[in-house]
Amino acid sequence: MSDSSALDANAPAVPLCASADLGEAGDAHVFDLTEYGQPVRGFVLRYEGRVVGYLNRCAHVPAEMDWQPGKFLDDSGRWILCSIHGAAYDPASGHCVAGPCAGRSLKPLRVGERDGQVHWYPDKHLQPAAAD
Repeated sequence: MSDSSALDANAPAVPLCASADLGEAGDAHVFDLTEYGQPVRGFVLRYEGRVVGYLNRCAHVPAEMDWQPGKFLDDSGRWILCSIHGAAYDPASGHCVAGPCAGRSLKPLRVGERDGQVHWYPDKHLQPAAAD
């Protein structure tokens, strides 16, 4: 989902969760990472049969969006909602379709599935969080 030219060829895939843990339009898996060395959170969820991933940061004001841990989608499972600003995002593309950030997008994360596991692929700006 992200620009492949920014990928770090030496960065291995980071396993996040079992594929079965992500139900269609269900709860997301939230994880810690760094962007330009600063701590941030990302999330992955399943939408229309595929796994999508984004930084957990509203395009309007950089605040985490989940209204409870892992809860990003509205009751219908159709939109990612910002719990603070009410912005609505299309889960398939990350584009804001309503609210104060209309026309902007969530920052995508390059994610995929293989062998029953969901993986995130770091790039030169987005890296795994340091282990405690």
